[in-house]
Amino acid sequence: MKSRILHILILAPALLLSTLAALPAKAQLGDGPPVQTAGVRPALLRDVGLDQKLGDELPLDLTFRDEQGHTVALRQFFGQKPVILTLVYYQCPMLCTEVLNGLLNSAKELPLEIGKDFNIVTISIDPTERTVLASVKHQLYTGLYGRPGGPQGWHFLTGDAPQIKTLADAVGFRYAYDSASGQFAHPSAIMLLTPEGKLTRYFYGIAYPSRDLRLALVEASQGKIGSPIDQVLLYCYHYDPQTGRYGLLISHVLQGAAGLTVLLLGIGILILFRRENYGLSKKAQAWKRKTSMEGVK
Repeated sequence: MKSRILHILILAPALLLSTLAALPAKAQLGDGPPVQTAGVRPALLRDVGLDQKLGDELPLDLTFRDEQGHTVALRQFFGQKPVILTLVYYQCPMLCTEVLNGLLNSAKELPLEIGKDFNIVTISIDPTERTVLASVKHQLYTGLYGRPGGPQGWHFLTGDAPQIKTLADAVGFRYAYDSASGQFAHPSAIMLLTPEGKLTRYFYGIAYPSRDLRLALVEASQGKIGSPIDQVLLYCYHYDPQTGRYGLLISHVLQGAAGLTVLLLGIGILILFRRENYGLSKKAQAWKRKTSMEGVK
């Protein structure tokens, strides 16, 4: 009897597995919707992305509302300093806050200052958002920045749908509204522009290395801000548009090192050559003196 029970216990798992394997795939997975295949982008996100438009100029005549409710043209924030542009929306529950926090952290690490050396323009992509939200964000982030130029240099704007869409298209910022969740799907990035409103650099993600941001600002200002060291760094580093980062330009460093090596070798050879000529000249003079003395005798 015991052996029979043991035999059943051994066979039971195998019988169960074979029974499950014989069931149709649909019965095993249930009658619910099929699981989405990995790597397939949801329909909402197919139109979301960022197309770099380096060298293009912003339509600076577009008008928005500032954090005090005044109608302003983009042109008012350009002309003297490079500008960092961020497209977010103020009631975003996740990504936008991370973008702004990342920018804030990088700005606090910079030797350059908001309002003095560069400006930041943050614009909501949600046309339903109003001045009160922009004002709250302005007070929050300029307060956290903690430097005198923050309130005058970091601007939070709202606008109407046509102006927002025109600006987004101009910088290649593609977003979509999800009516089911009441949220916007959008990329995470910041953009660097010259004082004239020309796009120079894109930085992806939610963290922006302060070194890269400093170099991009110096470059966008055409060398009008920053130190001589920044100019040297710009020569040694190059911008990779695929990653949105600066990397060490090895070829320039090697060229510089090779040039220095050739220069030092040339100087060394010149010194040795002059020493050798000087030694030969002294030997010749000594030989002449000796010859002349022997002639006198």
